[in-house]
Amino acid sequence: MDRLAGADPEVVPARPTAPALLPRAVRAWLGPVSVLAALVVVVLGVGYAGHSRPGRVDRWIVRPTADSVQGPWRHVALALDFLGEPGGSALVIVAGVAGCLLLRRPRAAVLVMAGAALTVGATTLLKHVVGRTIHGPGNLSYPSGHTAFFTALALMAAFLATDRLGLGRAAGTSLVLGSALVAGATMGWAEVGLGAHYPTDALGGWCTALAVLPATAWLVDLAADRTSARRPSARRPSARRPDTAQREPR
Repeated sequence: MDRLAGADPEVVPARPTAPALLPRAVRAWLGPVSVLAALVVVVLGVGYAGHSRPGRVDRWIVRPTADSVQGPWRHVALALDFLGEPGGSALVIVAGVAGCLLLRRPRAAVLVMAGAALTVGATTLLKHVVGRTIHGPGNLSYPSGHTAFFTALALMAAFLATDRLGLGRAAGTSLVLGSALVAGATMGWAEVGLGAHYPTDALGGWCTALAVLPATAWLVDLAADRTSARRPSARRPSARRPDTAQREPR
């Protein structure tokens, strides 16, 4: 049979998609944890709405004052507090984005910006909705934005570490939740010790990050995957002879 000269265009294999922000090892556990955290935020918010004094749980843990932390530990608490202030948080976000780009993880860089913005935005909105105050009117306290921000940073770092180290479900989940717990407890201690928040404010901030950050990572993954899927497949044409329209002789 006669056949046209020249080969079909060669399809260039598509480049592999970027690693997901939410490692498979921790997805099964993060969903229920996020839902439970969101429920805790709502329950505490309803329970302390409009309050201006520490609740029973707060008094049981510690009654915050402006001088709860003294000596060299106060400098540590003040340094941690600075990281949650606008200037300090901006420096942390810039450093995080730069580090992700150096590691060639653009998705992670997007998560650092979006995750920080949505987590802090959620705490700011909740403060105005709940209306709990400390040390007089106008000082909205629930939930703690500092604690939420620091916990969100720890979650982002734990996601990247879990993926790069190839951790399994048990190890990955332990790393993610353990990092969030340590970060939340550390910043919560600083905020309560400086008298800026009640202990339940810190708990609410910690739970806010656990509810917002995994959902943000999932949305960034979803948007990036859909964008990659819409890109046309690259094709590289093969070399053809000028007389492609002519038939070869029998």
